[in-house]
Amino acid sequence: MQSLIGSPKESHGRLLQLTSRRSHESFDRSALGFVCHRWPTISKLFVNDETNDVATRAFESVLTYIKRNPDLYLTVGRVDNVTANATDPQTFLDTLCKSYETSVKAGEPPHIVIDNTLSGDSSEVVKAFTMSLALPTVSGSYGQEGDIRQWRDLDEEQLKYLIQVQPPGDLIPEAIRTIVVAQNLSSAAIIFDDSFEMDHKYKSLLRNIPTRHIIAPLRSDIKDQLNKMLEVDVNNFFILGRLNTIKDVLEAANTGELFTRKYAWHALTQDSGPLRCPCNDATILFLKPVPDVKLAQRLALLKAKYALPGEREITAAFYFDLTLRAMLAVRSMIERSDWPTDMQHTLCHEYREDQPVRRTNLDLQMAFKQVKEPGTFAKMQVERNGRSHLAFTLRLEKVSVVGGRPLEAEDLGQWPAGIESQLLVREPRSLANLSSVTVYRIVTAIQPPFVMHVAEEDQAANGGKKFRGYCIDLLEEIRRIIGFEYEIYEAPDHKIGTMDEQGNWDGMIKELKEKRADVALAALPVTSERETVIDFTVPYYDLVGYSILMKKLSSPTSLFKFLTVLETDVWLCILAAYFITSLLMWIFDRWSPYSYQNNRDKYKDDEEKREFNLRECLWFCMTSLTPQGGGEAPKNLSGRLVAATWWLFGFIIIASYTANLAAFLTVSRLDTPVESLADLAQQYKIQYAPLNGSDTMIYFLRMSGIEQRFYEIWKDMSLNDSLTVLERAKLAVWDYPISDRYTKMWQAMLEAGLPETLEDAVLRVQKSKSSSEGFAFLGDATDIRYSVLTNCDLQMVGEEFSRKPYAIAVQQGSPLKDQFNNAILQLLNKRKLEKLKEIWWNQNPDRKMCDRQDDQADGISIRNIGGVFIVIAAGIVLASLALAFEYWWYKAKRPDPMISLPQESKESKIRSKLGMPSTSGVPTSDILPHGLRSRGAMGTNGQWN
Repeated sequence: MQSLIGSPKESHGRLLQLTSRRSHESFDRSALGFVCHRWPTISKLFVNDETNDVATRAFESVLTYIKRNPDLYLTVGRVDNVTANATDPQTFLDTLCKSYETSVKAGEPPHIVIDNTLSGDSSEVVKAFTMSLALPTVSGSYGQEGDIRQWRDLDEEQLKYLIQVQPPGDLIPEAIRTIVVAQNLSSAAIIFDDSFEMDHKYKSLLRNIPTRHIIAPLRSDIKDQLNKMLEVDVNNFFILGRLNTIKDVLEAANTGELFTRKYAWHALTQDSGPLRCPCNDATILFLKPVPDVKLAQRLALLKAKYALPGEREITAAFYFDLTLRAMLAVRSMIERSDWPTDMQHTLCHEYREDQPVRRTNLDLQMAFKQVKEPGTFAKMQVERNGRSHLAFTLRLEKVSVVGGRPLEAEDLGQWPAGIESQLLVREPRSLANLSSVTVYRIVTAIQPPFVMHVAEEDQAANGGKKFRGYCIDLLEEIRRIIGFEYEIYEAPDHKIGTMDEQGNWDGMIKELKEKRADVALAALPVTSERETVIDFTVPYYDLVGYSILMKKLSSPTSLFKFLTVLETDVWLCILAAYFITSLLMWIFDRWSPYSYQNNRDKYKDDEEKREFNLRECLWFCMTSLTPQGGGEAPKNLSGRLVAATWWLFGFIIIASYTANLAAFLTVSRLDTPVESLADLAQQYKIQYAPLNGSDTMIYFLRMSGIEQRFYEIWKDMSLNDSLTVLERAKLAVWDYPISDRYTKMWQAMLEAGLPETLEDAVLRVQKSKSSSEGFAFLGDATDIRYSVLTNCDLQMVGEEFSRKPYAIAVQQGSPLKDQFNNAILQLLNKRKLEKLKEIWWNQNPDRKMCDRQDDQADGISIRNIGGVFIVIAAGIVLASLALAFEYWWYKAKRPDPMISLPQESKESKIRSKLGMPSTSGVPTSDILPHGLRSRGAMGTNGQWN
């Protein structure tokens, strides 16, 4: 080999002299012929995949370029081409060994192996071959650091001559990772064609990023492939491929009407042409490589004169630069005498695993890095295996397509190629407008106050929303945390969702199961059977069970209810006793010789003098029944006996009335015939039933079925002939050991008839005659509680039973479960759920302010005792009328003041001062009391007689 190239120093000196005498355009051909045989001749083993046609054509362009450019001071020696066989690695290895052994035996072993296999088994075979035989290799295979298994554990010496540089197709997908992180995307679908190798990207591309993603090669039925991706809730699509591939995928998306705000489209290519899309109205984020401005002229020259492939020109330029740089690195090492002159080449059959081939002091990596040859598309950045690559740039363009014609592409920024590179965007907000707006379809069912309709006339004031309620406010809170938009609609059959005997579902559960909805939001109880077809989030509401709705206990009220304590005939008897007693007292006082009116002289010195005429007797008997008392009693014994008898009668009547009044007002409040489900089951006057098809109905139906099963089991045990007499005797009990309460209740429900709607059930309850006769509704406790909240005639009876939590439902396996769980837990910690409960229960605008039954125990209501005030008012009215009558009577009987009266005598003045009647015009003997007549009186002359 030394004889072929001569002394390196001598050769280098001659090359310098030659270079000083020529230029690129004019070259001394005679001088070329003189020194060409003295330049380094480089032999190569070129290995490539049969599908990597760009690398093959780029390699041929390199050979042409070397031949036409003597200023490279390089001669192409033996070239062995081996095409990889990906289907049969062993055959491929045998082909490699054979080609290698042929060149060694011919005395022209390869200086360097140019490995352009892409990935997979063929790439690993080449890596194992070169590593085992210690052949200097420059590889352009796909793979980040550690992805190539055979080169994963190279030592320091091996890393110097086994070099790998990532192709552009291996770096462009990394831009997807950057976009996903920058836009915080929750889902991504990555579709690629054969211009990209993604086998090693399935796990690593979006590793440690909380984004659901699909990476799949493009299939022939693009529309069907997109539809299957939509089934797993993917909203952001990335297309990796040629421009024709991108066009086909976008056309299929346009056919499927996927260019809405719900979806975002990104296209990445290695081609350099413009984006074409036969779309009606679409916006695509387009990323394509752009050459370095300083190298654009060189790229055009290579394409024009050296047949460098124009398609995927960045990839072609990469392979061109990789091969040329490798050969120039070998040349420089030979010139510096860093290349071993006695390099040993071990043949494949000579290789022994226990005696690995070692090669030292061959720093091809350093020489490769120091090559000064300019790049073709971009500068090559050489570091270590898995980190070396072409330092190109992807331009970010916003391409808007209207009517199938793309408008002018808007330059948004760029992405410098690199594993951890960031987007360089001119306006950060520009990317936000290109991301998909996550729009979830949410199915609901009306159940106040969780979900209610908004009246059409109020929708404008409510932001155009058609629904309101606890769940709607909860959804808004979750939306603020997660960040999404939603379309909400009511289940077609207006049901929550139950399963029939054939296992078919209806209501919201059916919508979720058949993937027509992403989320089911309502007062949805968590049940085991529902969990078999859907997933539930953590509960957002307390445990809620079933309860009983009945007509509120309402005792009849009357302003004169105090009169109904005693029956009418009793009142009539009391009234008769009153008049008879008053009459008897008047008669006894009139005829008794010891009464005041018949014995005035005897009682003349008493301070209290009372003549019991008929008026006074009536007044005495009336006031005797009051705490005020009747006043002065009769003087005669007979009258006093009558009065005492009346007092005793009045005491008994008043005591009896007071006691009965308190009991009468209390008994009606204590009348509670049903206080629990057991009470309801034991009576027969009140019919009861749940809604047809509701969870409550299913509960009682299944409980009845369970009781029936237990009965059958017990019966089979009791009638089992295989039991001994003693065992059968132990089972022979008089009482049935298992309750049949639910069986009897279910039969009673069927006889009563199951209402179809909640409104029908409430109406039947309201039509009940009383709380002890009529209809009771068994249903969801929230329905019953809201009915009581908005209707003062209803009440919730007993405690809840079969309690279950409320939760939000999503499709099975949906990632929304974890996102909603985190949001609900945050709201729970912030006590937002308690605030929503306060708003929609205690502060509900539809709430009716009813009198609580508990308040009735505090006292008698005005509706029952208000008649006494009417009595007072009537008494005042009668008193006013009496006053008017007295005044009129007084005015009518008063003498005319114009008539002159005789002058009063001195005796009249004295009598007036003593308060005695006047004696004007009346004989004194007719005026003075009988007692004064016999004792004498003073005459007109002042003498006594």
